[in-house]
Amino acid sequence: MSLAEFDEIKYDHSTKRLDNPSSYLLKKARKNPNGLDELRQSMKSATVYVGNLSFYTSEEQIYELFSKCGTIKRIVMGLDRFKFTPCGFCFVIYNKADEALNAVKYLSDTKLDDRNVTIDIDPGFEDGRQFGRGKSGGQVSDELRFEYDASRGGFAIPLAERVGSGGTDGSHMYHGQKHHRHHGGRRGRSDYGEIPDAMGQFRPQEQNDDQEEDNYVPQ
Repeated sequence: MSLAEFDEIKYDHSTKRLDNPSSYLLKKARKNPNGLDELRQSMKSATVYVGNLSFYTSEEQIYELFSKCGTIKRIVMGLDRFKFTPCGFCFVIYNKADEALNAVKYLSDTKLDDRNVTIDIDPGFEDGRQFGRGKSGGQVSDELRFEYDASRGGFAIPLAERVGSGGTDGSHMYHGQKHHRHHGGRRGRSDYGEIPDAMGQFRPQEQNDDQEEDNYVPQ
């Protein structure tokens, strides 16, 4: 698909246009048969997508910043679809499309709560888009992140799942899987849970009083 009207035209001694769609949207449009129409619709939309927000940034802070570019009709905060807590993005809906383009041009890469927010044109908010699409309920980008980020929930992936523990057959143990080694019919039991907390510390498992004692005596 040709997106020549949205591709950057390189002139000597010229600056980059500030109201162009992001490289992410252009890449997504090339894979979608209706991508060109969606891009054209986005350029006429009064909605912008705001990403890379802190989990603790409030709707009032967003309103204060984005109202500098126009009259805001509505702000939709992105939520974890399981916990219903903020997960780092939102949609800002203006009264006019020109105001949304102004936000893209003049507020992109602005620092809010010590984070450089990303702003992109959007074809329009639809109900359901306010929820994260990751397996954990948040954003996919956080699940691909391995660094500790205090403003976005710390470690997105538990330490056991990120690192794993090696098994005797060369395999790894991940979150939710139990690994046992057998020695002559006797099953070993670990005194610790396989999932550490956010600081990488293990907590002992609770002992079950009803569990039968292992009285196996090797022959």
